[in-house]
Amino acid sequence: MPTTKQNSSSLKRFFIGAPIASSEDSHQRLSKKVALPVFASDAISSTAYATQEILIVFLSLAAVGTAAYSRLVPISLMVIGLLVIVVFSYRQTIYAYPTGGGSYVVSRENLGKYPSLVAGGSMLTDYILTVAVSVSGGVAAIISAFSHLSPYRVHMAVGFVLLITLANLRGLKESGSLFAPPTYLYIICLFGLIIYGLYRVFVQDLGPIPHTEAFENELLGGTNTVTLFFFLKAFSSGAVALTGVEAVADGVPAFKKPESKNASSTLIWMAFILGTSFFGLSVLAQHIKPLADEEGHISQTVLAQMAEHVYGGRNLFFFITQFATFGILILAANTAYADFPRLSSIIAKDNYLPRQLMNRGDRLVFSNGVIFLGLASISLVVIFKGQVTLLIPLYAVGVFTGFTLSQSGLVVRNYTLKEPGWIFRVVVSAFGATTTAFVAGIVVVVKFTDGAWIPAVIIPALVFAFTGVNRHYTRVRSYLQPADGYVAPFRTHTVVVLVGSVNQGVLQAVRYAESLRPDRLLALSVIENSDDRQRLQDQWDKHGLTIDLDTVVSEYRDLTEPILNRINEIDDLDSDDIITVIIPEFVTSIRSQWLHNQSALAIKARLLFRPNTVVTSVPIVIP
Repeated sequence: MPTTKQNSSSLKRFFIGAPIASSEDSHQRLSKKVALPVFASDAISSTAYATQEILIVFLSLAAVGTAAYSRLVPISLMVIGLLVIVVFSYRQTIYAYPTGGGSYVVSRENLGKYPSLVAGGSMLTDYILTVAVSVSGGVAAIISAFSHLSPYRVHMAVGFVLLITLANLRGLKESGSLFAPPTYLYIICLFGLIIYGLYRVFVQDLGPIPHTEAFENELLGGTNTVTLFFFLKAFSSGAVALTGVEAVADGVPAFKKPESKNASSTLIWMAFILGTSFFGLSVLAQHIKPLADEEGHISQTVLAQMAEHVYGGRNLFFFITQFATFGILILAANTAYADFPRLSSIIAKDNYLPRQLMNRGDRLVFSNGVIFLGLASISLVVIFKGQVTLLIPLYAVGVFTGFTLSQSGLVVRNYTLKEPGWIFRVVVSAFGATTTAFVAGIVVVVKFTDGAWIPAVIIPALVFAFTGVNRHYTRVRSYLQPADGYVAPFRTHTVVVLVGSVNQGVLQAVRYAESLRPDRLLALSVIENSDDRQRLQDQWDKHGLTIDLDTVVSEYRDLTEPILNRINEIDDLDSDDIITVIIPEFVTSIRSQWLHNQSALAIKARLLFRPNTVVTSVPIVIP
């Protein structure tokens, strides 16, 4: 019969796959063809909701009527201009810091400790929100096609997060290969919609989308002038299209050699696809006038409305577009799974996060980071009920804070090194830093009450946590550092074998205890009355056991406290004593393991953190 260990290992292999040797790391790296959907899916997927977020500002809040659509193209051009600047800066980062880490590393090397921690906290927050926003957006795309699924929005989102988490535990290359086809399908569908839609608008004179009279009057009947406040708010909402641009710079080590060159090419292709598609959708939306409101009165996303109108109804092309949109939004979360664990491992290496985040799992991924990201994202999905609009304000603050610090760091680096062409790079990076700082400020101000205050609080809290973790590691390292000539103090060794009854497990535990050759060896048993003591002593003598048998009466049938009290008494006899507690444990099949060792687990949980105490389990395998 398989043991618990064998069963759990088989189950792990089924879900995670066979372990990959460290020597195979180079073979797990990504080609440009696979890296594009892995690192660029987040940025490309933002086209599915960026235009919608702009319209939400104008139509729901500004009451400017049809004039809202004339602002789409200018805002999209502004966003694209910002995209060019940001990409230029991150291309520098790729070549300057090929070890990855993006904004955090740039800030650490050029701006100092606290700016780097702010950048790190911002990007970690951004990646968690990336998963929540992307998956929620993907679910929204499905609900646009099948409105009866709306009550299950949160359940669907949580399920997809769990699936993506599991896929990423199998390894970056495997998950990337799995997620590549849906990403390319979305790109094809997106450009197909734009090209065909513009053809129908300019050649076939396709008119605006017909809406119900009520919506026409409510959302398109306004005549208010677009104020600077609302224009800036709309620009900041559209700027979410830039989220994910930094991902390539963060994950340079994941590329095949030459890493920097391949990463740079991927970044350029991502920017081209993102910029052209965002501009094309904005032009198309300007002419066919989809509606979107903040209250959720309209069940369809802007992209779904345009697809239905351009393709002439809910036909095959409409559903392909919706499923492709759903796919890219769900899989955009994979960008965060590619970068969050790697970035957290870099921060952990600098002793600002638990060092467990540095550990690579069986599949050469930072599995602890993957699991943490999944759990944190699920929490956000549940709290904000899977609503993209509610999550967007949280999303943008961290993104643009990271952008600002990264570009500011490049300004310092270029000015310090003064390599050929440094003046141009300084000017561009400085302009980019100023612009992204301005956008971050706009988001915080105009969307503060909408939720932007949350990352504004979380990021400083993370910085505080980072410094606390670092202080702890520094203190521990200082304490453990041996001085010159240090000699470990001599300690007496007492071994205590816990005994419930005399059986094969106890006899094996006693034999093991004797092999340790301690200064003192005794067996300890908790009994209810004197009759139990005599019965146990008779069994003890019957098997010829010569070590002392100590019994403690527990009238209230508690095991843990009497054992701890007796060990404390033993410890008080010698102040320099080391006590090893040996616990016999039975190992059975996974189906029946839960029937055993519950008392042992409770005792171990109490003893593990007791000073000067070693806890050892002696397993007895029962076939």
